[in-house]
Amino acid sequence: MANSTYQFDFKDLKLNSSMIETVLGYKEGEDREIVTSLIKEILTESQEISDIKAEYKVFNDVQFDNETRSVEINNIAFQVKKIVFAQLKRSDSVAIFLCTAGDEIGIRSRKAMQERDYLKGYIYDVVGSEIVEAAVDLMQADLEKTLLDSGKKNTNRYSPGYCGWDVAEQHKLFRLIPENYCGIRLTPSALMDPVKSVSGIIGIGKNVRFNPYTCGLCDMKDCNYRRARETRKH
Repeated sequence: MANSTYQFDFKDLKLNSSMIETVLGYKEGEDREIVTSLIKEILTESQEISDIKAEYKVFNDVQFDNETRSVEINNIAFQVKKIVFAQLKRSDSVAIFLCTAGDEIGIRSRKAMQERDYLKGYIYDVVGSEIVEAAVDLMQADLEKTLLDSGKKNTNRYSPGYCGWDVAEQHKLFRLIPENYCGIRLTPSALMDPVKSVSGIIGIGKNVRFNPYTCGLCDMKDCNYRRARETRKH
């Protein structure tokens, strides 16, 4: 189990307008007819324009430093900070992953914003984020099934930019994977292109646990993981 590659169909994700409305902050009983119509239109478009890919690569050369709360993978040290380190430190190996929704939905979001159709642009943006997160959910579920045969488990996934982990460490992460992995490139400012992409790390081992995101310990409010958690509650 060195690496795996995925190409998802939009229908595999099972996204619907109700889920997007919840992420947007709408509550049961609120009048949102115009927004619902627009969401359905964009979800229909997304079936045609999405190019959903995910990949992960497993690394066995992993060391943990309790004093600095760092994770060393193939001699590259990541300063993941307290929360992420606590989840990963019992791992025997780790999976580095990337996932993207493709270029087009980000392009359409920017175009709508430039045309001052801010609501449509924002919905494109949210749908793009939800596509990526739903795709990584599928990838992670498949990884979990693969690990069962060997008696191993996996942690939740963690990305640079969350829980105090500096987003600039994306550059270190991308040094561990082949160029243009999953069709994603990294800009000098550590942003991914296509913009609707996500990267990160998953711990693997017999002594790790899959814990829900510890949102109560993290002060980052504008977070896809937090929003996804709240969406699933509904």
